[in-house]
Amino acid sequence: MAREKIKIKKIDNLTARQVTFSKRRRGLIKKAEELSVLCDAEVALLIFSATGKFFEYSSSSVKEVIARYNLHSTNLGKLEYPSLGLQMRGEDLQGLNLEDLKQLERMLEVSLTRVLHTKEEKIMSEINALEFKGARLMEENKMLKQQMLRLSNDRTPVLVDSDVHVAAEEGVSSESAANVCSCNSGPPADDDSSDTSLKLGPPCPN
Repeated sequence: MAREKIKIKKIDNLTARQVTFSKRRRGLIKKAEELSVLCDAEVALLIFSATGKFFEYSSSSVKEVIARYNLHSTNLGKLEYPSLGLQMRGEDLQGLNLEDLKQLERMLEVSLTRVLHTKEEKIMSEINALEFKGARLMEENKMLKQQMLRLSNDRTPVLVDSDVHVAAEEGVSSESAANVCSCNSGPPADDDSSDTSLKLGPPCPN
């Protein structure tokens, strides 16, 4: 069964009217957003409810879109008016009056502000990326230095305690042997002072 088509007219019931306004407003904003994304169009949507509440949507800037609209609508009545692309480049402005030039100036100011803002965001993003990369390189450099230090320590010969003890004993043994030899070896045989033997009995008479 086909759905009955709703007749477009003012809803008398206040509650039903407010509910319908809320639903249709969200749907309208969603459609405007889809149109902007799918078709790369500049869209500005202004809504005032019956109670005076204001709602808006814009794909870029409401003021910029309105300024562009005013500039375009002003030139619609002219037979030969410069294209918007030429106007944005500052070319062929002879057909514009003072008010048109002011509106064009405001548009350019808004556009310049957006460009500068985007530029600042890009610069900050690149700076953050470079700082992160620099910190990572410093950490890798620190790790490589630690690895080189460990390899250097592994290659250095280490003196074991047992080796030190053996070396000390060998030094003492050699020195002791030298002392023993020097003690056992008596004075030379032809040395008169070597006759120190003890003679028993009374001394010989003169």
